[in-house]
Amino acid sequence: MIEKLLVANRGEIARRVFRTCRDLGVATVAVFSDADSGAPHVREADVAVRLPGDAPSGTYLRAERIIEAAQAAGADAVHPGYGFLSENADFARAVLEAGLTWVGPPPAAVAAMGLKIEAKRLMAAAGVPVLPELDPAAVTAGDLPILVKASAGGGGRGMRVVRDLAELDEQVAAAGREAASAFGDPAVFCEPLLERARHIEVQILADAHGTVWALGERECSIQRRHQKIVEEAPSPVVSAALRAELCAAAVNAAKAIEYAGAGTVEFMLAPDGRFFFLEVNTRLQVEHPVTECVYGLDLVRLQLEVAEGARLPEGPPVPRGHAIEVRLYAEDPALDWRPASGVLHSFEVPDVDAWFAVPAGGGLRLDAGYESGGEVGVHYDPMLAKLIAYAPTRAAAARRLRGALSAARLHGVTTNRDLLVRVLGEKAFLAGDTHTGYLEEVGLAALAEPLADERAVRLSALAAALADAAANRAGARVLGGLPSGWRNVPSQPQRKVFDGGIEVEYRLTRDGLLFEDGLVGDGVALVEQVPGRVVLDVGGVRHAFAVHVAGGRVFVDSALGPVALTPEPRFADPSALVAPGSLLAPMPGTVVRVEVGEGADVADGQTLLILEAMKMEHRIAAPAAGTVTALNVTRGQQVEAGSVLAVISEGTPHQ
Repeated sequence: MIEKLLVANRGEIARRVFRTCRDLGVATVAVFSDADSGAPHVREADVAVRLPGDAPSGTYLRAERIIEAAQAAGADAVHPGYGFLSENADFARAVLEAGLTWVGPPPAAVAAMGLKIEAKRLMAAAGVPVLPELDPAAVTAGDLPILVKASAGGGGRGMRVVRDLAELDEQVAAAGREAASAFGDPAVFCEPLLERARHIEVQILADAHGTVWALGERECSIQRRHQKIVEEAPSPVVSAALRAELCAAAVNAAKAIEYAGAGTVEFMLAPDGRFFFLEVNTRLQVEHPVTECVYGLDLVRLQLEVAEGARLPEGPPVPRGHAIEVRLYAEDPALDWRPASGVLHSFEVPDVDAWFAVPAGGGLRLDAGYESGGEVGVHYDPMLAKLIAYAPTRAAAARRLRGALSAARLHGVTTNRDLLVRVLGEKAFLAGDTHTGYLEEVGLAALAEPLADERAVRLSALAAALADAAANRAGARVLGGLPSGWRNVPSQPQRKVFDGGIEVEYRLTRDGLLFEDGLVGDGVALVEQVPGRVVLDVGGVRHAFAVHVAGGRVFVDSALGPVALTPEPRFADPSALVAPGSLLAPMPGTVVRVEVGEGADVADGQTLLILEAMKMEHRIAAPAAGTVTALNVTRGQQVEAGSVLAVISEGTPHQ
């Protein structure tokens, strides 16, 4: 029996495993980097062991440090979570050699599936349909379009789509660099790209006595950068007959490698109904909660029981209902999914029914790695949380999830929340008509559009100005009896200016609020004005605005949509000024490649350098044609957000 479990991971998956351990009475051990010293998973564990450093390569990816931590804390078992060392066969072997229980599949099974090239050959031999493998050096124009993939690892890292043969070498090199950074192995291969295909996966669970469960399928087709952002179970298009075929193939895959524990067999489903093996994830998946909800299971509990040698029942429970999960990321979809970092001042999701567990009778589940006040750093994946809705029908689950996301208060870092809300209400999604190119086909620009339109922004800015005036009045030592914002010179309005050219002017008189705006109109009345809350009557309809000030910004939440505002200072700080044409680092990161030199002529959109942050590469391009008059970085240099990377003097390049 496992008495004390170390989770070799961080964030929400560590918290998820700890939740089950508390239910079972298993003591817990957390490990943490210096960047995670104040993280929730560290506080929730019974004991925690520091891994000195910040970068994954020196902390969560150091197998010997993890094992030393387990031994120092007296743990008798290790759960790898997902990511980091979860699919590292050498780590699994080292855990067993140290006399610890490994909560995962046998190392041989992990090794067999660890390299996708070999895994595909094994699956083909087992009768599982596979796509042909293409050697990058032998790809021709007739093979296009193709997908370049990292042989090791997953999660969308080291993947590139190639439609033009002239781009092949560059994309193979980029995929190799990203794979080497994420997994320590630069090997890549190519396979045909299936257009309008669906990403379907089957959850498997096997014991060491020969029983293998196939727990239905999950639909994971809505992806960005080849990484899933919306998952659901069951798939809206998989028939009973197709489900039987998929599950049979998954069971065959598991038996071919003598699998034990939880895992996922992933497939691509072509429009003509054929499906092809992608990979086996020899670990728990990020999206496992949707399967847990539909089957009423605790997969982590089953992982622990299998690791202890227990036998599974002959068959799994009967599935019921529908579950949809969205991944909430600190990123900006409108800026090429640029990851965001900083303080998460507020993280509040209303009416959550269960944390890290199946909501009894249905409802809303939240698995989060962050809490209000947490710091979103630059060293790890930018996922903040997973929000899951479980309901009798797909439509009911989508509506519940959309409502909860819309009402969530997320202050401090940019997130993909607005995009997720729009996806959950989009007609193709509601019809189940999705595929891996869904975001591009529907239109990322429309899906990434803020929920708050221009009129909502104007009203939110007015509410922010009124709340600020109320706060100033509440803190004043004199004139406390006068209405907030009242002036004895009625001809002069109150004025508040925010970044982006947002300016509001209003007057508070004995007759009430005077606010004239061409977009909103003049039919706005003030109902309530206190610090943090303003209620406005707009054309006979009352709107309540919650106003929160943090980190020099103002966050306004209402049914009209969330709005983040930055007040403009009355006097500009000269130190904040930069030279015209300066290219600023959009986030902290590491310069991994510099493609131009000082004095070089560049074209509009030409790549200047590559910045790596949050385990992904980000291209820094010239905003216009011109000349590089200053280059302030070199390969390998660490940069902070806002630092000047280069300066481009716009104009016709030298001839």
